[in-house]
Amino acid sequence: MTKSQEFTITVRSEDPKKKEKPEDGEKDKAEGSSKLLEDGKSKEGGKENEGEELSEEDQQLKGELEMLVERLKVCSLKYSSKSLNDFLRHKESNTALYRPALETLRTLIRTSTSSMTSVPKPLKFLRPHYPDLQALYETWSISEDKSLFGDILSVLAMTYSDTQPRGTLKYRLLSASLRPADSPLADPGTWGHEYVRHLAAELGDEYTIREQEGEATTPKLPGTIEDLHSLAKQCAVFFLGHNAEPDAVDLLEELEIIKDIVPLVDENTYARVCQYMIRMVNLLPPPDDVSFLQTAHTIYVQHQRFPEALALAIRLGNPELIREDFNTPGNPLMKRQLAFLLARAQIPLEWLHPPSEDADGDADVDFQEELPEDLLECLSNSRLSTHFREFGKELGVADAKSLEDVYKSHLENTRPGATPNVDSARGNLAGTFVNAFVNAGFGNDKLMVEADEGNSWIYKNKDHGKPLLDLIDIHFTLHATGMMSAAASLGLSLLWDTDVGLSHVDKYTYSAEEHIKAGALFATGILNSGVRTEADAALALLGEFTENKSVPLKTSAIMGLGLAYAGSHREDLLPFLLPHVADDSVSMEIASLAALALGFIFVGSENGEVTGTILQTLMEKAEDKSLDEKWARFMALGLGLQDASDATIETLKVIEHPISKTAQIIVEACAFAGSGNVLKVQAMLHHCDEHIVVPDDKDKKKDEENKDEKKDEKEKEKDQPKEKRDDTFQAFAVLAVALIAMGEDIGAEMSLRQFNHLMHYGEPIIRKCVPLAIGLVSTSNPQLPILDTLSKYSHDNDLAVALNAIFAMGLVGAGTNNARLAQMLRQLAGYYYKEPDCLFMVRIAQGLVHMGKGTIGLNPFFCDRNIMSRPAVAGLLATITAFTDAKGFVLDKYHWMLYFLVTAMYPRFLITLDEELNSFPVTVRVGQAVDVVGQAGKPRTISGFQTHQTPVRVGTTERSELATEEFIPFVHVLEGFVILQKNPGWEKEDKMDV
Repeated sequence: MTKSQEFTITVRSEDPKKKEKPEDGEKDKAEGSSKLLEDGKSKEGGKENEGEELSEEDQQLKGELEMLVERLKVCSLKYSSKSLNDFLRHKESNTALYRPALETLRTLIRTSTSSMTSVPKPLKFLRPHYPDLQALYETWSISEDKSLFGDILSVLAMTYSDTQPRGTLKYRLLSASLRPADSPLADPGTWGHEYVRHLAAELGDEYTIREQEGEATTPKLPGTIEDLHSLAKQCAVFFLGHNAEPDAVDLLEELEIIKDIVPLVDENTYARVCQYMIRMVNLLPPPDDVSFLQTAHTIYVQHQRFPEALALAIRLGNPELIREDFNTPGNPLMKRQLAFLLARAQIPLEWLHPPSEDADGDADVDFQEELPEDLLECLSNSRLSTHFREFGKELGVADAKSLEDVYKSHLENTRPGATPNVDSARGNLAGTFVNAFVNAGFGNDKLMVEADEGNSWIYKNKDHGKPLLDLIDIHFTLHATGMMSAAASLGLSLLWDTDVGLSHVDKYTYSAEEHIKAGALFATGILNSGVRTEADAALALLGEFTENKSVPLKTSAIMGLGLAYAGSHREDLLPFLLPHVADDSVSMEIASLAALALGFIFVGSENGEVTGTILQTLMEKAEDKSLDEKWARFMALGLGLQDASDATIETLKVIEHPISKTAQIIVEACAFAGSGNVLKVQAMLHHCDEHIVVPDDKDKKKDEENKDEKKDEKEKEKDQPKEKRDDTFQAFAVLAVALIAMGEDIGAEMSLRQFNHLMHYGEPIIRKCVPLAIGLVSTSNPQLPILDTLSKYSHDNDLAVALNAIFAMGLVGAGTNNARLAQMLRQLAGYYYKEPDCLFMVRIAQGLVHMGKGTIGLNPFFCDRNIMSRPAVAGLLATITAFTDAKGFVLDKYHWMLYFLVTAMYPRFLITLDEELNSFPVTVRVGQAVDVVGQAGKPRTISGFQTHQTPVRVGTTERSELATEEFIPFVHVLEGFVILQKNPGWEKEDKMDV
């Protein structure tokens, strides 16, 4: 034992002698990499530490570099020791010795060939001499040689970036300041890509430090902010020329000069730069997000990419830019394509004509006459119905679907012998909505449109095989408002078909039953939604009924106008609606619905007259108890939809009523809708963490034990009813999180995690709204995790949560025909067979999932999910607001509020048109969209694609591209209506191949 111990000691005592130098090197490494090679000895240690000997070439390079450094040192010492006269006499020869040494040094560094993963050898060998060279630099007098010396030191400073931060930038700025104005410093790109990247990083750091310290303090580095900007632009030019567009954008954004990138881009780089900038917008705080969109818009206009520029102008909501982009192109086909894009976004027609001094109605008429007929046809969406029905025929879904086709009752898991607790009125009402949503836009459903002339489906009893679900019995079994919804469903079946639709609806406007008449008026508004006609039939038919004494007729006319003219900003509609908001004599219901209709029409307009009237009404009604009614939330929503400015929020703070806080949240949420603004999401989550609860009985007992002497007072307090604080604002705070986050994928995914937390720890009102928020975040986009989450919530103990979860399932799967979701809903129909309210909602959800037989979606984003349709968001928000108190609205007599979804309904198709605007089939590939922004080369933008002939259905997360280059599309995103032109060079290439 003893011998072996001695043996191990002797072996270990010899080891350190052999590895003495490496250990020293390691110790230096731990102390700081800049001390590693401080002098020649430590450098030799470093060499041995690497465990490799230098090759002859490296040895030669090292020797040459050391000789040049020594020459600079010796030369400097030689002349510094002489007298001033001698120095002046030998100045020329001194300079002559400096220049060749510096030139050779620069050449050796620039021409060094090393792999991308290792440090260039000249930098490695010169690193130990860096402190000496720094000291030497300070002794030199101002000259061009000193500028060149500074430039070389700027490169060497990269090796000392850990202990001497921003050294590269310091010497670059010093070197530039020593050059004469007519002979600027060489471009930083001459030193290589890594140097420019290093310089860019230091530029960002320096700019941030200067911004934080302010102008009062003297900066540690030379140069002004303008010098930093100038250098940043030089680096950006290098990046743009070397396929590093994201680096260029990041650098200019960090120095807050992103607008200066416009003259730097060219034909080869502008597309990648703009793609990256647009993708960044969702991650930027205001006002950077707006400046990025404006800059990208300027670049697109500069390179005559008008569809892309117009898409950004629509996102910005800027009438001037939209007008310029629409009127600039001279090609009539391009103008038609732009008109289709504007029609999809429902941009007001008035924005397209130049503003005149006497802005009256005649000017609008004159402008419409100036526009060519084909252009006006594209702008007004008048051929949407025709194309949609042809699309249905191509897909083989033109035939009407019956209710049983949707319900598939034979597949439901009901217990044998169990009788469902459903009254036929509620079943028929559900059937009304399902029939309307499923056959929307096709105008051929058996239950309403194609009923025989003279045998009205409301009055006559015709056997359709399913007596319980037969809508013909509606007069006998439904509540009066059920008849209104049934008549209004006619508008949904004939959606966008203004010619045939009005003739079908017209016969019900003469009905003696006022609810049927009211439904017909509402149907008139619904079928005109998103479509403009020269006749302006909706205003002509509905205008007079806004003054009617009958409440059903008045509400139908008001909301009919709201849906028909959503997003149109028509000033001539104000006299029909605004007086009802301000009138003290009308009920809160009429005033709120009028405010909501104005919100639909003037969505995002910031119309001062409307804002002022609604705010004034809220202030006046705060004094009486009108704002305590459930309708007040719709008045707040009407305000938020059309004016989401800071001034409005400040004014709302003055109102002393709980609705004030709700209104503030709604207005702020609408202001940042789809922006993904993280700070606003956090602010909304803070509203959700307030616990508004009445004290527990246990707490009361504890208080009584502690304070016996106050028993009498407590008994008196018990007799008085306790006032519970209003918690409606928390419901809208949850919806606000979804509304803000739904613009981009990362934010939407993060919001789902927050909703999960809220569901666990939130108050009942918060839990009730979480499913609605999930439905809003993922409308018409059924992802498995979301479906599973909602399926779990649909079995919640709280029926209000379950009900909203079922409706949210309908929203998430709207128009997708999702088989898994349809199966889930069938199971729910069996599960809730004794709960009439929940079963009613299951039926509605089934109707939504098969909306338009799988051809119509509700997602408010289009153009590759980049543009948000404001009228669509307004419709979704209004419907979801009704579900914040489902028992008070949708499950009561206001089930017609489900028709608010009509503004968000739009076909999910791709129809290719020829130059005459006729449907023109071509081969396209449709697959899942892939984010390729910032990736090198030209990667595929879609994955798992299938090849189809147009017209073809394009899902929410899908993208399409032409299979061949035979035709050139006029728009960058193949979605909706796309005009094609024959590629003149394609035939020639084809012939060459043959």
